Amino acid sequence: MRVKKCLGCTNFPCAEVKHECYVIPNIEVKPREVSIIMISEAAPENPQDYYYAKGDSLFQKTTVQAFNDAGAEVKTMRDILAMGVYLTTAVKCGKTGYGIKAGTIEECSRILEKELALFPNVEVFMLMGDVAIKALNYIAKRAGEGRVIPAGSTYKIRGQKYYFRGKRTFPSYLQAGPSFFIEKSKRRMIAEDIAVALSLVQRKT
Repeated sequence: MRVKKCLGCTNFPCAEVKHECYVIPNIEVKPREVSIIMISEAAPENPQDYYYAKGDSLFQKTTVQAFNDAGAEVKTMRDILAMGVYLTTAVKCGKTGYGIKAGTIEECSRILEKELALFPNVEVFMLMGDVAIKALNYIAKRAGEGRVIPAGSTYKIRGQKYYFRGKRTFPSYLQAGPSFFIEKSKRRMIAEDIAVALSLVQRKT
């Protein structure tokens, strides 16, 4: 299955994002082999920095390092995919500033909802940052399921167990981008969350 052929945005209703940075994962993936979905914030300003861009992209570099920090010996996004981990963004266009408005996150969560539905065997959702957390909460709210992750600072809530439709869900920190190398305390917590997520999946195999 090529993800980009299965979903997308047609009318681009959000005004405060960079539509020229719009990207949907353009990769071939076997949906039933995906056991972990990692959702980060938004598409990068430069398409060459995206997860599945050719070469040593920024998103690939920081994500590979995060998995290595967690004890997983990987070198590329292909290695991470081979572990059953699929990566995407909650917002498919690029940011115009530091934050992203709630309306944009809610609108784009409709695409994310369709994207998540492509993978029937997911056991773990990893929400890398506040935007991803909000997006999944919007998906749950539309279905009348209530919040998946409660309000509050991530460092205060991340040690508890949360579930989305019976699947373990981790609120964590953004691993995609230059801030990953700067904020060392968050980098440690990201590694801890990835390690636990991988261990949960490995126990079932």
